[in-house]
Amino acid sequence: MQAEHRREQQFSFNNTLLILGLDPSLSCTGWGLVRSQGARLTHVANGQVKTQANAPMAERLNHLHAAVAAVIGAHAPDRAAVEEVFANKNAQSTLKLAQARGAVLAACGAATLPVSEHAARLVKKAVVGTGAAEKAQVQAMLKVLLPGAQIAGPDAADALAVAIADAHLGMSYAAGLA
Repeated sequence: MQAEHRREQQFSFNNTLLILGLDPSLSCTGWGLVRSQGARLTHVANGQVKTQANAPMAERLNHLHAAVAAVIGAHAPDRAAVEEVFANKNAQSTLKLAQARGAVLAACGAATLPVSEHAARLVKKAVVGTGAAEKAQVQAMLKVLLPGAQIAGPDAADALAVAIADAHLGMSYAAGLA
C-alpha cells in the first residue's frame, strides 16, 4: 500500500499537467492556462470572455459556456480550478455570479474535466504567501512566477492565480502537507 502511495506521489511530482484556472463572472470571465511540472510553472495562455450587459441572460450564459468550451477544446487541459463562491451583500450579484459559475462549470463537465475549487484566501496565500494579499500584490507575483506573460486583464490575472494555486496545492496534497 505504501509503495502504491509513493508511486502516486512520484507521478504527481514528475507529471506535467496543464491546468485551466477560471475566474467566473457574468460581465467578464477570466481564464488562464499554466503548465506545471513539479515546482516549475510555465504560462501557456490567458484571456477574458466578456458578455454584453444588455443581452438576455440566457444568451450571456451560453456565450460564457461556448467560450470556455472553446478554450478547453483548443488547449485540452488536464484539469480546471475555480475560486469558491463568496457571498456578496447584494443577493442579485451573488445570483448572477452563481449563474456564470454554473455555465463555466458546465463547460468543464461537458468535457469531463476534473474541477478543483479553492477559497480566495487560499489562492492568495498560495501565490503571494498571505491570504490577505491585495490584487496588486497578486499581479506583481504573477510577473515573478510567469515572467514574460502578457496578461489580458485583471480577470485573466485572477484566473492565472487560481491555476497557480491549484498547481501548488496539488503538490501539497500529493506530499500530504495540505
